[in-house]
Amino acid sequence: MVNSDEFSKRLQMIMEYYDISAATFADAIQVGRSSISHILSGRNKPSLDFVLKIVQSYPEVELYWLLNGKGDFPKMEANTNSTDNKLETPSPSSPLKQPQNKDVQQEFVPEKIYADSGSSAKKIKRVVLFYEDGTFEAFES
Repeated sequence: MVNSDEFSKRLQMIMEYYDISAATFADAIQVGRSSISHILSGRNKPSLDFVLKIVQSYPEVELYWLLNGKGDFPKMEANTNSTDNKLETPSPSSPLKQPQNKDVQQEFVPEKIYADSGSSAKKIKRVVLFYEDGTFEAFES
């Protein structure tokens, strides 16, 4: 279980690292500003969707660190050839990191995929692909 007080401290660390306000952070991860306020105050616990939006918008935030406080922030890349270690704040419209494996089919059409659940077919709402390098992609219909 996620400790709400510790989670809010880590959330505050992310905002301080990027020198952004709670309102700017909420806009960047596309959640309501009150959501940030309620989590920082300890009123609400973060939802899975909330946590995933942070990890998707800020790839240098490790999921395990965000949830449990174990690991590194910012996430250190295995190959850091650059001498400039300054990270820029991603904009809400910036594309997510695409997988490096070109053999993976890139087109996803959720309207054509159904799960067989016995007597009735159910439409799939979301598919999440997890890659070995720790990245993932979420596809929604």
